[in-house]
Amino acid sequence: MFAGATLAAVYVPGAGNEELRLVDTTGRAPSESGLPERLPLSGDSPAAQAVRLDRPLWLNPAALASAPESGRGPQRAQASLGALPLGAEGRRLGCLVVVGDAVDGFEAEQRRFLERYADAVAGMLRPGAGPPAQSSLLGPALRSMRVGSFVLVPDTGLVEVDETLLELVGIAPDDFDGKADTLLAHTLPEDMHALMSVVEPSGQVSARRELEFRVRGPTGEMRWLSLSCRVEPGTGDRLEQVAGVVTATSVLRQSADDVSRIQWLTAALDDATTVRDVGRVVVAALREPLGADRVALAALQYDRLVVTVLDPPQPEAWPDAWRSEWRTEWPDAPVRALPTLKQALRDGRMRLWPPGAALESGLAGVGPGGLAVLPLPARGRVAGACLVGWDHPHEFVPEERSLLTATAALVGQALQRAHAYDAEQELATMLQRSLLPRRLPELPGGTAVARYLPARRGLQVGGDWYDVIALSEERVALVIGDVQGHSAGAATIMGQMRTAVRAYAMEGHPPDVVVSHANRLLVGMETDLFATCCYAELDVEEGNTLFVRAGHLAPLIRHPDGSTEEVEIEGGPPLGILAEADFPMTAVALAPGTVLALVTDGLVEAADLPLDEGMRRTRTALAAADPGDPGRMADELLGDAGRREDDVALLLLRYDGMKTRPIRAGWMVWRLPDAVMHARRFTARTLRRWKIEEAADTVLLVVSELVTNALVHTQGPVQVDLMLRGDRVRVSVSDSSPRAPAKPVIVNWESTGGRGLLLVEAMSEAFGTVPVAGGKQVWSEVAVPVPESAHGGPGPRPERGSLP
Repeated sequence: MFAGATLAAVYVPGAGNEELRLVDTTGRAPSESGLPERLPLSGDSPAAQAVRLDRPLWLNPAALASAPESGRGPQRAQASLGALPLGAEGRRLGCLVVVGDAVDGFEAEQRRFLERYADAVAGMLRPGAGPPAQSSLLGPALRSMRVGSFVLVPDTGLVEVDETLLELVGIAPDDFDGKADTLLAHTLPEDMHALMSVVEPSGQVSARRELEFRVRGPTGEMRWLSLSCRVEPGTGDRLEQVAGVVTATSVLRQSADDVSRIQWLTAALDDATTVRDVGRVVVAALREPLGADRVALAALQYDRLVVTVLDPPQPEAWPDAWRSEWRTEWPDAPVRALPTLKQALRDGRMRLWPPGAALESGLAGVGPGGLAVLPLPARGRVAGACLVGWDHPHEFVPEERSLLTATAALVGQALQRAHAYDAEQELATMLQRSLLPRRLPELPGGTAVARYLPARRGLQVGGDWYDVIALSEERVALVIGDVQGHSAGAATIMGQMRTAVRAYAMEGHPPDVVVSHANRLLVGMETDLFATCCYAELDVEEGNTLFVRAGHLAPLIRHPDGSTEEVEIEGGPPLGILAEADFPMTAVALAPGTVLALVTDGLVEAADLPLDEGMRRTRTALAAADPGDPGRMADELLGDAGRREDDVALLLLRYDGMKTRPIRAGWMVWRLPDAVMHARRFTARTLRRWKIEEAADTVLLVVSELVTNALVHTQGPVQVDLMLRGDRVRVSVSDSSPRAPAKPVIVNWESTGGRGLLLVEAMSEAFGTVPVAGGKQVWSEVAVPVPESAHGGPGPRPERGSLP
């Protein structure tokens, strides 16, 4: 059906070489075909003429009807005939006769295939082997060509194939179930679209298709196959069928195959985004289809060649000069060091060297059997070069030259586009890294880890962000968010939102106020983008956590017993939607050993993954992970990165609790003339109760100076807080002024103030100012002296400043 032949027959010379004798047929029975058993070699039959003239004869129905002895040929009025002489080593071995039904005779493509088929039949007729046995030529000849045939019924999806086709695809006969889908499963995904035009021919009557595709063998190797087929429309009870042949690319190499290869290359390069992707496509398009042994792709950057692909990648596959020098120096090799390439790049034309051509040492051995150097043009300049080499003698046929020229033009454009993409990705990566925290702070009562993965497609910079903010020694804020979109604009908004949230949090505002301020800020930016956010403030001493959610996914919790839950948090709308939106807080108590997970939707939702199922999978992974290693736990939660369509941010906090809880005491200072005296008395009583009188002098001095400074320079309430943790006392004085105390630049004998802060800083182990809600807090840490033992040396100190 594919070759347009309803009958094929083989005639061989009979006794005395005076006649041709029919020895093998396929298709119809000889009695139905009208072909005689014997033909005189001296007669005017097409078979006899083909043998005598030693050239094929092709007769359409009109020519066949007027030919002598036509009555002894096919009896059908619309039959066409082809007679192909069989010969080997200068000897006449017989004739292959094929009969078809086409009104116009055999097409050029069919004739070329039948001529190759005749050569295969001649190979089965060994000179001097005697007359062949009946029915022992046509089938083995087809199998010797490694041509697989098939007949597909599109309406049912069932296909009838021979063993040769299964061998080419890499399927054992016992494993084939007769379905077209089983064959398609072995093809590469990039070629699936072209093959679907064969499986679903769209009702194109008698349409012919020629294409090339790739299959993956049982051991993982890739091979190119050529497919030629035609559609036979259904008639009566017979359904529409697609018949064709499949061969290795070296068997059927026609101009139509070259066109299909260029079509595939165009589509593949269109999907290639990076320079590495372009290199893989070039290797797949050139090395195996052309039977090449080596392919190298290099980009031209500022008069220097930078290799992007070497195939095969093993060093031993390349010449000694490449292994010892060029393999490492090539990325920095100037073009002037390779005169052969320099000349080709300057001319911008393909250069082909036959086997044994003399080349410089840098290229000697790349292609001893033939070398092709392809300059890659792009927008009026040369973007790089591609080298294709053969070990065995290789002849460059005209069709191959045309293919290489077309390939060079397509690859040059794709390579330049890929370089621009890589540069854009590098810039996006730098932007993303600059906007996310470089490192997370160490927390006194837990361990925080974070992960960020960019999207697989498009600009690999998105709007996901995270942050861990140490508000004080006992409070920490965790925030995760997602700005709409994947663009530089989304990343810019993300950086602004992260900075704003951190600033509002460091000012000491409660979680709902922090999120509300960030919302108003985004609304005021007048951008079309919105953002989601989840903010959590944790008291590391007590484990109490306040959550605020603005259109974001709910956090996940892994309890110490291994169970997990999705925390129910009352949420507000996304940021940037409504300026006066409310963001209520939800309080949750965490026990030591609890793991808190904040995620973005890129981890739990995709085109083929519903949100509920994604959250369920993440909870399952969270329960199965080992909380002893938060970093490893985060990596396991990321799961299969192959399905990632969106960027992903993940923030984990393992809450361990405080090993030693500090002792606290506080005093509200009254604005009275003797307010400082009362503050000192409170401090003295507290230090005696804590049994650290040895630190009283320094602590009382610090309290006096800080309280006096707050009363003199601020208005409103003043609060004194004392905290004992280990061997340090922390003194904190809060007031209602947001302005930090200024230390004098110059202090001399004429100065009337400013020495107090310098004195406090000198007496303290640490000193600073932090903003708090409604003002600031000035703090100082004073070391508690170690008591001396009875022998005059330092003795052990009992554990202080902790509560069970």
